[in-house]
Amino acid sequence: MIKEEIFKKLDMLDLPKDKYVIISGASLVCQDLLDKTDDIDLTCSKEFYDSLNWETKIGAFGVEIKYKDCFEIKKQLNRSTDKKLIKKLELEVCLRDNYYFERRLKEEGINFIAGVDEVGRGPLVGPVVAACVVLPLSFNLEGLTDSKKLSEKKREFFYDKIMKEALGVGIGVVSEKVIDEVNIYEATKMAMKEAIENCNCKIEHVLIDAMKLDLDVASTSIIKGDLKSITISAASVIAKVTRDRMLDELDLKYPMYDFRKNKGYPTKKHLSAIEEYGIIPEHRKSYGPVRDYLEKHITF
Repeated sequence: MIKEEIFKKLDMLDLPKDKYVIISGASLVCQDLLDKTDDIDLTCSKEFYDSLNWETKIGAFGVEIKYKDCFEIKKQLNRSTDKKLIKKLELEVCLRDNYYFERRLKEEGINFIAGVDEVGRGPLVGPVVAACVVLPLSFNLEGLTDSKKLSEKKREFFYDKIMKEALGVGIGVVSEKVIDEVNIYEATKMAMKEAIENCNCKIEHVLIDAMKLDLDVASTSIIKGDLKSITISAASVIAKVTRDRMLDELDLKYPMYDFRKNKGYPTKKHLSAIEEYGIIPEHRKSYGPVRDYLEKHITF
């Protein structure tokens, strides 16, 4: 069954949607991680399970299951645990096949696919940086995923390989001053658009991590795209390494803030340094801890 068939059959059952969670292959189909499944599995609380007037059987693993047609509801006592398991399964699928979106586009004859991602929305200091990457059809890099899940050594290795083999790479940098003027959300969009414009390659479709952009070219916004798409993962690495190097340079100028380690994020040492040494021009004055410091130390 494809996604539309799954939802149609669930509607036919007329189950209260707040009582169950779709699991197994059906969950992955609904989130576009798999193309189709043979059946639908649901999980629910014991209370809801006991209220169902369905036939009962013992499953392959000795679990009591109530079933109706191709639907199975397995007795579970902790739905939050189920959700964690689903997320773990999705992550495993993504790590094993992060070429899903690219493959679908290439089946439509689209070959120049750009991935776009940003880093630096949360730090108190420095710019937000975005990268746009277009990979060749034959590109393969085992272990490439969201840059936040990679060690610094891995990121540096992947950065060099991507820069060497990519058909095109573009970088967008929006300063802390602009972030203070327009807010981080708008600044992030500006950085992404700048990265796309700076990409020295033909682009037929853009895959974007979470954000939706108004572009002249077709685009797809993907939640957790830096995990699900190899092209967005590549952009994530380029953006992360680029911004980290900027903060390493800033650390040489202002070693007391520990930018080499915290990359501008509000760690305990960073916040203590603000209290002791004040702020620097590169700090984002609209961000809470910096704004609070300024308000406490304004003299009239």
